[in-house]
Amino acid sequence: MATDGFRFEYDPPVLRYGEGCVGELGDEVAKQGYESALVVCGSNVGDSEAVEAVKEGLGDRLAGVFAGTTPEKRLETAYEGLEAMRTEDADVIVGLGGGSSIDIARVVAVLATRDEKPEEVAREFSQKRILALDGSPPPVFAVPTTLAGADMSNAGGVTISSDSGLLDDTELNDDVSGAFSDRRLMPSAAFYDPSVFRTTPRSALAGSAMNGFNKGIETMYSSNATSVTDATATRGTRLLREGLLSYGRGEEGLEEAAEGIMLVQYGISRGATSTVSVVHAFGHALTHGNDLQQGIAHAVVTPHVLRYLFEKEGIDARRGLVADALGVENTVDEVVSAVEEVRDALDLPTRLRDVDGHEPEEFDEVADLVVRDYFMPNAPVGLDATTDEMGSVLENAW
Repeated sequence: MATDGFRFEYDPPVLRYGEGCVGELGDEVAKQGYESALVVCGSNVGDSEAVEAVKEGLGDRLAGVFAGTTPEKRLETAYEGLEAMRTEDADVIVGLGGGSSIDIARVVAVLATRDEKPEEVAREFSQKRILALDGSPPPVFAVPTTLAGADMSNAGGVTISSDSGLLDDTELNDDVSGAFSDRRLMPSAAFYDPSVFRTTPRSALAGSAMNGFNKGIETMYSSNATSVTDATATRGTRLLREGLLSYGRGEEGLEEAAEGIMLVQYGISRGATSTVSVVHAFGHALTHGNDLQQGIAHAVVTPHVLRYLFEKEGIDARRGLVADALGVENTVDEVVSAVEEVRDALDLPTRLRDVDGHEPEEFDEVADLVVRDYFMPNAPVGLDATTDEMGSVLENAW
């Protein structure tokens, strides 16, 4: 990619990495010219050592804690967070947790720019499926507790639940999901602290790790890859592999994993484009309409997606670059085995039949969702994936 012309425009957050770096949250708030921060997190994190470390790090810059986020990422939850922000007179939002909490922190920032009543915003969202900014949002600081890699992003998802009361029954008969995307929603700072990751239960951290690990792999073969993202993705993927293998053996490895997840995200979400593609499209489709965690879906399907991409004629999935990042020989079997080794070290499922999700009779529908997913245009150049091919990947994963 280094010989190809490209334009790389990226406005990353201030990056803080290291053991105990959340202890400097208050200093970073002050350096960026703000007064006080509302911490937004889920109830489990709200009772954890992580939130205590964040509160201590903010010191007298702490405005309060809103511990109400859920995995469903509800719009009504974000309005509750906005009310807390205004009540506490905060001018910074600290998203603490996994992707859902950091997404809701960004949604709170969006809602802070909207003067309409919640019902009016909800009605517009239900029609357009996009939550738009209307002015400059308050800054968001991201403190991830999982390795999914959803924190260094300017986009995310949100849902209106059918029982929210934001829309009447004639307007909303089921949950409505949509997205937000705006370069102004990139966090102003992101903190990668191994001591915070250690507070996350192993089962949650392991599943999220496959999601983040795949961001590095997908970035390397993305049609939007550049020599900049090649550099960060290869180094980050290698660190993630080393760290996760150590972590899986019960050894220390979260220092490498934390640094790796920070690197693989650099430059993958910029403007209206992204570098994630086929694996993440499968993740979206396999988790659609059920409670399957996306990281678990990735763990099962990734080896089969990679084999499909590396063996398909007429495209360049950059297997050599991926092999180099993983530290293995440049063969399909070696690369796929290296990914399976990480999955197995984390004790994650290996077959779709062993997880709660879609059954084989639903694979045609799932395959169609994969093909139509909004991340598929980022797939390797020349790939024209068909529903039949995606169905075959699912059958192999079953």
